Amino acid sequence: MQKRTFREYLLLFLKGMAMGAADVVPGVSGGTIAFITGIYEELLGAIRSVNGEALKLLSKFNLKGFWQHINGSFLVVLVAGILFSVASLSNVILFLLENYPELLWAFFFGLIVASAVVVSKQITNWSLPVILAGVIGAVVAYLVTVATPTQSPETYWFIFLCGAIAICAMILPGVSGSFLLVLLAKYEFILNAVKELKIAVVLTFAAGCVTGLLLFSHVLNWALKNYYNVSVALLTGFMIGSLNKVWPWKETLETYTDRHGVVKPLVQSNVLPQNYFEITGQEPYIMFGVGLAVVGFALVYILDYFTSDNTSEA
Repeated sequence: MQKRTFREYLLLFLKGMAMGAADVVPGVSGGTIAFITGIYEELLGAIRSVNGEALKLLSKFNLKGFWQHINGSFLVVLVAGILFSVASLSNVILFLLENYPELLWAFFFGLIVASAVVVSKQITNWSLPVILAGVIGAVVAYLVTVATPTQSPETYWFIFLCGAIAICAMILPGVSGSFLLVLLAKYEFILNAVKELKIAVVLTFAAGCVTGLLLFSHVLNWALKNYYNVSVALLTGFMIGSLNKVWPWKETLETYTDRHGVVKPLVQSNVLPQNYFEITGQEPYIMFGVGLAVVGFALVYILDYFTSDNTSEA
């Protein structure tokens, strides 16, 4: 377990906030933020350490040993940042998605493009299997983005399952757990549960998240240790394929009515920004959108600049 200064813990909290903000938006992955800020492998290692040895230490009331074994300070500070961000930004994100979706998607489009470039630089040896992994990742992510959301039950077992599925995607760079919740018709349901403090729903979803996280982290950790370049190429492909979802200018082809009687987009297609107003009758905000995309792109490079040379300490 690494020893950190107060400044480093504050930086870690901010990274958690960035992960939380990304996870709230359908189409963006908190795992992307973890990867480009240099905490991805430490995060997987900390999650994976919650195992039988940890339970043995806890059963012996060896709290100090347990805390050190699971890298407790790292997890608590990071999760606190994520939860703070989710709780504080839920209303903001919902407002932006409702009123200025083009600007929000433009910002994240730039962020993901830069993330794909930054993450691809981690590949040390480009070979045919590595290239194929990247192509497969891009195709899989693209197919996920064009899948049509469906109606789903609101029973507790299904909410638990949604948590397990979403969290696996949330720690994968380029694969959006929030978007999978959209496909499962539980995105706004979960956000509103957080906003309205529906404790039973939130705890059930959280239990699913914990279960999925503990199981899936072992798979990811094994893949990165044994097939690093292939794994990173796959993750890069996920990011590239997900760009289809975060393209800012879309035409709604089909809609559905949610349980509150509100009409929501069901199937959308990407359109060119110059054609957006003619097709939808809505302001495309092209200049602002391009500007925010540039800001998102630059932000990733700034994060990479300040963390890449100091990964082990960040």
